[in-house]
Amino acid sequence: MEKFIWAFIVGGGICVIGQIMMDVFRLTPAHTMTTLVVSGAVLGGLGLYEPLIKFAGAGAFVPISSFGNSLFKGAMMEYDRNGIVGVLTGIFEVTSAGISSAIIFGFIAALIFKPKG
Repeated sequence: MEKFIWAFIVGGGICVIGQIMMDVFRLTPAHTMTTLVVSGAVLGGLGLYEPLIKFAGAGAFVPISSFGNSLFKGAMMEYDRNGIVGVLTGIFEVTSAGISSAIIFGFIAALIFKPKG
């Protein structure tokens, strides 16, 4: 039960940070999303994001900042195997399944549903 509470608090905290960025600093959703992805990558590079995932579970794994952490992990794994070229290929290898799923399901939804207007 305690794990659920921490997941809610951490995930909610990440969302609050994003909302503050849009409301107070007047950042666009694109700027906010980019900032959260980059912050996840930086925290992953500093070795701080993985302990956060272990502590909060889905509260840290589900938000967009986790995508940045995944990009960093993929780049570093491939860098260890293939050198500097691996930095570019690693980000695609680790994230390709999620991005492909989003494209496929978005296309299917576009075929099934009719837009209003």
